[in-house]
Amino acid sequence: MSEDSLRIIDNPNKRDWSEFVYKHPLGNIYQTPEMAEVYRRTKNYEPIVLAVVNETDEIVAIMLATIVKEAGRLIGPFTARSIIPGGPLFVGSAGARAVSLLLRKYEEIVKKRVLYSEIRMLHEASSLDAVLKKHGFVFEDHFNALIDLSKSKEELWKQLKRDRQRGIRKAMNLGITIERCDNRKDLKVCYSLIKETYKRARIPLADITLFEAAFDVLRPKDKALFLFAVYNGRCIATQVALVYKDTIYAWYTGAIKEYLKYHPGDLLIWHLLEWGSENGFKTFDFGGGGSPTKNVNIRYYKSRFGCKFFNYGRYKKIHSPIKMNLSGLGFKIYRNLIGKMR
Repeated sequence: MSEDSLRIIDNPNKRDWSEFVYKHPLGNIYQTPEMAEVYRRTKNYEPIVLAVVNETDEIVAIMLATIVKEAGRLIGPFTARSIIPGGPLFVGSAGARAVSLLLRKYEEIVKKRVLYSEIRMLHEASSLDAVLKKHGFVFEDHFNALIDLSKSKEELWKQLKRDRQRGIRKAMNLGITIERCDNRKDLKVCYSLIKETYKRARIPLADITLFEAAFDVLRPKDKALFLFAVYNGRCIATQVALVYKDTIYAWYTGAIKEYLKYHPGDLLIWHLLEWGSENGFKTFDFGGGGSPTKNVNIRYYKSRFGCKFFNYGRYKKIHSPIKMNLSGLGFKIYRNLIGKMR
């Protein structure tokens, strides 16, 4: 198949797109049309969808990227970045050529609009390494934390470290229960819990419209779970998880600081592990584990649940070196402002 027989489109048929991702061995929630719709409805997010089709209009490659920027006209241009989790995806002998086409078109779209692009790998991707590097992406070590859910819940319990077992038992003995958030009006409570946690960490948080969109688009299709840990009638912690094929993705979490000693977060994670095992899921994606030289505390915490860490890495391309350097200072100022807002 020649490159001339391939063409790029930015409005793939949603049914074809959905089927392509679902059937792809590396297909994931972050490359689906539903996730694109979530991002489209989110303030300060802008999805970019590119697909390559062959002469019979079959999709041979697809990529969903999202431009994200922080709120504010002054800081916005210095925080704009494009995030590509779990993509691009491709099939067949035309794969590398199709990805090259995608990346060339993508570069034309974003090069003057974002500081950098970051492809966050969710699987081993040696087949993409050469083509990504050819287009200026640089590989960076980064761990993914995964738990095998094909085990029984008894086996999953045994692989928990004793401190996590004690924390879960403590939460249960205190009468903390896990309840689903099925009412849209309760999203404000969910968001406030996540926001409190992100403020403590001085990390920018997406607008509430991200969670509203996920609730409206993903939850009706059983592709998102909104959970609360409830103590004496009060929601003290939350976990938002995404669900796709045989994988559960830990997405966002939050808790009230004064109740952390009751371990509601441990109970929420155990609930997802137990539920996943009982319902035929194969993998719990606990999110990132940082780089080899950073985020040691995150890896330690997640390891207590029996996580295994895989260095699938990230590929990064800087489009505006000058703005990128300035953004480092701007982000520090922004973090300080977040801290003062606590």
